[in-house]
Amino acid sequence: MLLYFIYCFSFLVFLKSLIPLKPLPPSWTSEVRLISLLFCEDLSVKSIPKLFNRFWILHLCQVVKRMSLMKKTLTSSKVENVEDTNGMSVLDLPDLVLECILERLPPESLSQMAGVCRSLRERCVSDHLWERHMKQKWGRVIGPVAYREWKWHVASKRNVGSPKNGKQRSLMRLVTLHWPFSWMRSRLDEINNNNINSKSSLPSDSMMTWYLALETGNFWFPAQVYNRENGHVGFMLSCYDAELSYDPHTDTFQARYPPHGRRAVAIEHGIQWERLRSPPVDTPPHDLHITDCLNDLHPGDHIEIQWRRNKEFPYGWWYGVVGHLETCDGNENYCRCHSSDTVVLEFNQYTPDSRWRRTTISRKDHREEGNEADGFYGGIRKIKTEREIAIWKCLWPSEVLD
Repeated sequence: MLLYFIYCFSFLVFLKSLIPLKPLPPSWTSEVRLISLLFCEDLSVKSIPKLFNRFWILHLCQVVKRMSLMKKTLTSSKVENVEDTNGMSVLDLPDLVLECILERLPPESLSQMAGVCRSLRERCVSDHLWERHMKQKWGRVIGPVAYREWKWHVASKRNVGSPKNGKQRSLMRLVTLHWPFSWMRSRLDEINNNNINSKSSLPSDSMMTWYLALETGNFWFPAQVYNRENGHVGFMLSCYDAELSYDPHTDTFQARYPPHGRRAVAIEHGIQWERLRSPPVDTPPHDLHITDCLNDLHPGDHIEIQWRRNKEFPYGWWYGVVGHLETCDGNENYCRCHSSDTVVLEFNQYTPDSRWRRTTISRKDHREEGNEADGFYGGIRKIKTEREIAIWKCLWPSEVLD
């Protein structure tokens, strides 16, 4: 609250120094009316902080632009006795206040501020501002594997050289994809044209570049998809590796799955956010995961195990629980299943008489086990967080599988 008071108070002082108590110029009147209509329309669905952020960014962009035009006009016409020739600018705000404002701007507004002037651009493209936005929106689906892929992507583009001019996209053109109103885009074009000679290109390895590449769908990143191929019955309660691309128009993803044997690459559209996760382990889909939790498995533990149809297929991760041996009645006071060399894994989404319901593995000498009829079981990872368990339970099929 104290920070809000500080920068709100500075904002009011700043406005007082900029806005005289005179009627608005004719060129401002229509814009103020339009802004008022837009704010009134969104009042029922937008929160106050969002409305404040929108007003703040629109006002700053307009004020900076007006001040720039005013100074040019005064210089060219040699007008005398003007009090605000050296008036206050946005950058005259205290550093702490300005930094607090920028930290609270949404990505769209922060991108827009980067097009106002060079000084604001240097602040707005800094990694520490964009790391928070990256973590907030993409943290659950972007992990170390995706980051490594991005670094490789950036390095490969550097090695190849600069892309052709026809394929280049400026920072401002990427920003316009997120502007909610067409008239705003025209404003940005004006600002862009006025400052085009003074702006430098955005660093290819910056956090903002990565965020925009993800947000516009230009970068395909590795992640995992729950219940692949639109929840096909053959993939219920599984999670498979894929390459993902974001569609900003529908707020969904497109997935490309690795080929299965002779089968071509499978493509799925319209994947919702809740069906995605970053890979919890750094194991490629065709490699056997090295299991390190066998001695810690007890009945009732939640696990994921690799499984593939045959050895030409990539592994998927399948959800299950550790069960009791047939010789155990499940009584906790007498259960010794955790000390046995045999571990029972149960997949309760299947009927009791299904061949997929239970399997056993060796605790001391576990390796890939199975056959061409039932498939091959690979490495195991123990699920340790309630959040992961809750996700699997939310994906539970409405009917028991055969």
